[in-house]
Amino acid sequence: MTVYFIGAGPGAADLITIRGRDRIAASPVCLYAGSLVPAELLVHCPPGARLVDTANLDLDQILAELTAAHAAGLDVARLHSGDPSILSAMAEQLRRLDAAGVPYEIVPGVPAFAAAAAALGRELTVPGVAQSVVLTRTAARATPMPPGEELSALASSRATLVLHLAVQRIEVLAAELVPWYGADCPVAVVARASRPDEVILRGTLAGIADQVRAAGIRRTAVIVVGRVLTAEEFPDSHLYSATRKR
Repeated sequence: MTVYFIGAGPGAADLITIRGRDRIAASPVCLYAGSLVPAELLVHCPPGARLVDTANLDLDQILAELTAAHAAGLDVARLHSGDPSILSAMAEQLRRLDAAGVPYEIVPGVPAFAAAAAALGRELTVPGVAQSVVLTRTAARATPMPPGEELSALASSRATLVLHLAVQRIEVLAAELVPWYGADCPVAVVARASRPDEVILRGTLAGIADQVRAAGIRRTAVIVVGRVLTAEEFPDSHLYSATRKR
């Protein structure tokens, strides 16, 4: 048997890879976070599949389900929202599966930041404006950030900044970023990206917190900070330049 860690995408049920869909359809056990993974994906599970919502389970309980399936010789579709390589809490599961000798495979998915960029109609790396993207979060009510990954250190590059799990602290974060990006720096907040109830807010560091409060956004949101959000005057990419040797 194999445990398949599948990126279930940012929310829209059709933003899953064909491989991910096929792994779900072939797995008689499916573990998913009901608060984040769209229920529509569960229709791909085979008839009679064991469906386990992990939203209220701790790590030991989740691993008990995976090892029980291993003992029974049953493949498992372990669904993670977005892409499991980013802020998914997959690493500690893999560590325990390695120790238990349980085989696994990772199937990539569409990350939330990519869905947010698509909703905004923006490329996050624009020539002459920003060629780097920093993906990070904040430490409030979560595991502390490692030394050197404080927000001020990451912001000093002035790269396009994408903040996950941070919208509840938007006032504090905006104030921390102003010295590096400027109060007039464009900001966008995309809540529930790709879902029918998606919300997009656009503003600046100086005023985005007021918009977030007024909209009542408290979770499931991505914050994007950077000049790429409004860039219009920039050089064409070298990729398609007529002067580039081909």
